[in-house]
Amino acid sequence: MENQRQSSYEDIFEFRNIRPEEALEAAEIERICFPPNEACSEKMMVERVIKAPELFLIAVDKKTGKIAGFLNGLSTDESSLRDEFFTNAGLYDPDGRNVMLLGLDVRPEYRGQGLARELMRRYLERESRKGRELVVLTCLPSKVEMYKKMGFCDNGISGSSWGGEQWHEMCIKLGTGHF
Repeated sequence: MENQRQSSYEDIFEFRNIRPEEALEAAEIERICFPPNEACSEKMMVERVIKAPELFLIAVDKKTGKIAGFLNGLSTDESSLRDEFFTNAGLYDPDGRNVMLLGLDVRPEYRGQGLARELMRRYLERESRKGRELVVLTCLPSKVEMYKKMGFCDNGISGSSWGGEQWHEMCIKLGTGHF
């Protein structure tokens, strides 16, 4: 069943790193998916794409050529997500053993199909193969259960107050094969 589901995603989407010319489309999707106080700015998205395109995973609809969804992050040796990761791509360490996830975005018309889960599964597998040890994200309380189903542990309230919100910090240790 798992292989059948994977192949059906392969029939519909191309999964790959982002390309520089797709940065503005990613910023637009971010604007659609997050309120203004939480969304990554166009300028910052472009900076992330330039600095760390290999830490993006996008799903491109093969029929339309549009990005249906994406994940992005920055690698670091830090183990807790702080607000500065959202605003300073210079914190990126290509050899960092951990990844701070900065956004999981799925266009509204592609939601409810398991695409977010598939993006996360592929992302975690890829980063595990690269030797990364830990993936950390923050989410609103309403998303905690969704991320738990993806294998993340809830570490409680985060030190991050990005966008004036109170976040839960969640993490998953890689190399366990539980995703």
